[in-house]
Amino acid sequence: MRLATPLTLETVKDLRAGQKVYITGTIYTARDAAHKRMIEAIKDGKPLPINIKDQVLYYVGPCPAKPGHVIGSCGPTTSGRVDVYTPQLLSMGLKGMIGKGERSREVVDAMIRYGAVYFAAVGGAGALLSQRVKSAKVAAYPELGPEAIYELYVEDFPAIVAIDCHGNSLFRTFVE
Repeated sequence: MRLATPLTLETVKDLRAGQKVYITGTIYTARDAAHKRMIEAIKDGKPLPINIKDQVLYYVGPCPAKPGHVIGSCGPTTSGRVDVYTPQLLSMGLKGMIGKGERSREVVDAMIRYGAVYFAAVGGAGALLSQRVKSAKVAAYPELGPEAIYELYVEDFPAIVAIDCHGNSLFRTFVE
C-alpha cells in the first residue's frame, strides 16, 4: 500500500499490523535528545520547533552525506529509547512513527487512544533506506548533530505496519 504524508486518521484506521507500506512525503527524524528537548519545551509552555500534528517521526540519527548524496546511511534505531516521551507527542497529534523493536504498553495504549501507527523499518539496511531520501535539511536543534531534527522528503520509503491503531502487533497481542 502506498501512503502519503501527512497521515490522516482515516488512513491510519485502515492500516493493519503486518501490512507492507511505501511512504512518500515529508517525515521528521528524532532520537532521544530531540525528544527530550521537545518534552522540555512543552513543560516550559513553549511551542515545538516543528508541527507534529498528523506527522511521522523516524527514529534515526543519519550519517553525514557523502559527496553527491542527499544523506548518509539512515537506518532505524531502537524505538523503546523514546517510549517515555511518546505518549505526550501522540496526545498532540503525532500519527506515525518509524523505528525498530517493540513498544511499551503505555505507547500502545496511547496509539489506540489517539489513533496512531508504528512502522518498522529494516535495521541494518540504512544504506539502502538512504536511497529513498530525496532531500534532507536540519529542521531544529542543529547543535545536536546527527540527533538534530531533520526534515526528510522520502519517496516509496519501505516499512511494515508493526503496531496498528487498534493494538494489533507483530510483536505480541495487546488487545484480546
